[in-house]
Amino acid sequence: MSRVISAQRVATLAGDFPRSPAYLGLAESLRVLIGDGRIGLGVRLPSERELTGALDVSRTTVTRAYEVLRDSGYAEARRGSGTFTRVPGGRRRAHDRSLLPGTGGEDVIDLNCAAHSAPPGLMEAYQRATEELPAYLSGPGYFPLGMPALQARIAASYDARGLPTLPEQIMVTAGALAAASVVAQAFTAPGDRVVVESPTYPNATQAVRHAGARLVPATVDPDGWDLDALGATLRQSSPRLAYLIPDFQNPTGHLMTDSQREELAGVLARTRTIAVADEAHQALAMSPGLAADMPRPLAAHADRTITIGSASKSYWGGLRLGWVRAPLADMERLLHARIGLDLGAPVLEQLVLADLMDRADEVLPVHRQRLVAGRDALVAALREHLPEWRFRVPDGGLALWCELPDALGTATTVEAERRGVVVAPGPVFAVEGGLDRFVRIPWTASADDLTEAVRRLAAAWQHVSPQAGRTATRPATQGAAGRVMVA
Repeated sequence: MSRVISAQRVATLAGDFPRSPAYLGLAESLRVLIGDGRIGLGVRLPSERELTGALDVSRTTVTRAYEVLRDSGYAEARRGSGTFTRVPGGRRRAHDRSLLPGTGGEDVIDLNCAAHSAPPGLMEAYQRATEELPAYLSGPGYFPLGMPALQARIAASYDARGLPTLPEQIMVTAGALAAASVVAQAFTAPGDRVVVESPTYPNATQAVRHAGARLVPATVDPDGWDLDALGATLRQSSPRLAYLIPDFQNPTGHLMTDSQREELAGVLARTRTIAVADEAHQALAMSPGLAADMPRPLAAHADRTITIGSASKSYWGGLRLGWVRAPLADMERLLHARIGLDLGAPVLEQLVLADLMDRADEVLPVHRQRLVAGRDALVAALREHLPEWRFRVPDGGLALWCELPDALGTATTVEAERRGVVVAPGPVFAVEGGLDRFVRIPWTASADDLTEAVRRLAAAWQHVSPQAGRTATRPATQGAAGRVMVA
């Protein structure tokens, strides 16, 4: 059955759209709503008569607005059924083929990447940034440390979290992964040891490996960090760096408390280890209370800490902006390493992020509400269709770390891919192999897609699990199981 959206809901979302002329203003408003996901794809729009009444406009206004939507590829008319939303090129236009396997068809549910569609307000931020752009066109456009205005806003965000920061301590990069690469190039040499959590974000560990460093795993249990064991690993390995994710750890979702950070800071000081704190998920606390009372940054406890931040998870992956916050004494070293990789992030996107950060109190709560709805839908579907899978429900972040009754994570994801749903198995997140008892499932899709994805996962699990009388012996040599490009 096709999904529908009421005329009153459309009127609420469209708000006070421009009315000169009204049909173009309505069409543009609907295009933005469809583009950023507030009106889903394949949804039947209200009839012209219904929307005319809800918006208090003429029938001609709605008719012409729908014509503009169809002509621009954001809607299609189905004979006898009505007008349905779409995007130019279809659903798969939004996915890069290197991330989404070529399983074919429009029905693939891609949960390989823990990344959401754009939040409300992003289009408007781009429009305002475009108005500011001409002031920068007379210059070369290179900002190796970042545009001063954006550096100042990022520094102020750390000030607000209890970590005094100068704008000169900020380097803006083309994403958090680029930030990790800069740090690895600046602070490690071939053969240096770097302690990393396991499981952890695999693309960051690849950046460390590319710098020639040797990875030393420190286990993060399903119940959280074992700081005694982490301390022992730091003492025994004498690493150059320790790459840690204290805020809604990827993929487990754990949040390190202030007291744990204080304890960890002591161990870092005694072992003379520089911590690299990846805060990509820091802004994704689910409840308003927790969002307003998050633990202080690890750098507030351990002053040698280098912090990595990201706009991709808090706002939108397409921005491709991240940053490094480091002690002032380390900035020259970071700059030297960065110039060997690139000369700065795009100016327009930096203007957009500065605008979004000025409006964070408006944008982020709406973004979090969408994540809460996705998380709750995913949890409900798993409890209904896969009650034997175990997981803890995080207070923030983007994904569930699910433990299966048997070590069949890879086999399950391969079978699930055949059924049109893509998720990452546990071994992708392991530093030295193992973890095939786990699967990561992001909650970043719509509630309907998440529910359908779990149904397909349940069918895949029944196909491969011993309880169903079958075992999976075919090695996973392609598809999701061999894929490391997760986000």
